[in-house]
Amino acid sequence: MITPALIQSEPLAVKKIGMIGLDTSHSPAFTKLINSDQPAFKGYQVTHAYPQGSKKIESSYSRIPRYIEEVKGFGVEIVESIDDLLQKVDYVLLETNDGTIHLEQARPVLKAGKPVFIDKPVAAGFDDVVQIYQMAEDLKVPIFSSSSLRYMSSFDQLNEKVGKVVGCDAFSPASLQEDHTDLYWYGIHGVEILFTTMGKGCRKVSRTFTDDTDFVVGTWEDGRIGTFRGKRSGKHDYGGIAHGTEGTMNLGPYDGYGNLVEKIIKFFETGKPPVDPEETIEIYAFMSAADESKAKGGAEISLEPYLNKFQS
Repeated sequence: MITPALIQSEPLAVKKIGMIGLDTSHSPAFTKLINSDQPAFKGYQVTHAYPQGSKKIESSYSRIPRYIEEVKGFGVEIVESIDDLLQKVDYVLLETNDGTIHLEQARPVLKAGKPVFIDKPVAAGFDDVVQIYQMAEDLKVPIFSSSSLRYMSSFDQLNEKVGKVVGCDAFSPASLQEDHTDLYWYGIHGVEILFTTMGKGCRKVSRTFTDDTDFVVGTWEDGRIGTFRGKRSGKHDYGGIAHGTEGTMNLGPYDGYGNLVEKIIKFFETGKPPVDPEETIEIYAFMSAADESKAKGGAEISLEPYLNKFQS
C-alpha cells in the first residue's frame, strides 16, 4: 500500500522561451524577470538564446558579448542559429534592437508556428510591419508587440479619474535612427501612450519637425484630437495628460518592464494578444503618416492608404 507521504507529485514541465537578439538591455532584463521565482512567471523560463542582433548599429552590437554573459548567468544556453533555437523552445521573444532585420528573423519563427512577442519596433518600415502581421494572420500564429509604456500602472485608474476620454497629449524621447521610420525607433513609446489612452480610430495626422522636437497631431474619426510630443533635448521622460468628460489625469510615471512581461507570459499562456493587431497596425500607420507629413512640410496625411495594406 502506498501511503500519502510516499506519493511524489510530478514536477511541472517548464515551458521554454527562446530569445532572438542580445543587443538590447531588454534581453537580460526580461530574462532576469522571467527566470526569477516570481509567481507571475511560474512554469516559464528563458532557456535558449540566439545572440546575433544588429550588425550595423554600434550601440547595439557592442553590447552582445556582455549580454551573453549576463543571460548565461540566468541559466540560458546560447545557440548558433534561429533554426537551432526553434527546435528547442515553445515560444519566442524577438528582441533584436534593429528593426531592419525583424522580417528576416520573424519569418522562420512564424513558419515554425511559435507564438512570438516582437519588441519595438515591429520593423523599420511599414511594408515590413504589414508583411509580418499578414504572415502571422495567414499562418494563424499568435503575435504580440508593444512598448512597456502601454502598461504603466497609472492606466489602471484612467476611466475612474477622467470618465470618457476626449483627448490626450502624450510625450516621450524621440531619438532617430538611420534606416528606420523616424518615430519607430524611440517615439513609439509616446505614441503607444497616446493610443493606449485614445484607442483606435485615428484618421488624419500632421507633423511639425525641428532638430530638437517633433509635434504630431492626430484627428480621430469621432472628432477627438490627440497629440504626441517627441523630445530630442531636455529631460529624458515619458508621460502625458489624458482629458476626459470628468476631469484630467497625468499619465505616468513609467514603472518598469514588469507589467509588460506579465502580459507577455499571459499571451504565451492563452495565445491571445492583449492588443488587437489592427491597433498595432494603426500605431505604425500613424507614425508612417507622420513621416510623410514631415516630407510634405507638415501637410495633413490620411491613414487610410496605410491601413488598407493590411487585410485581417
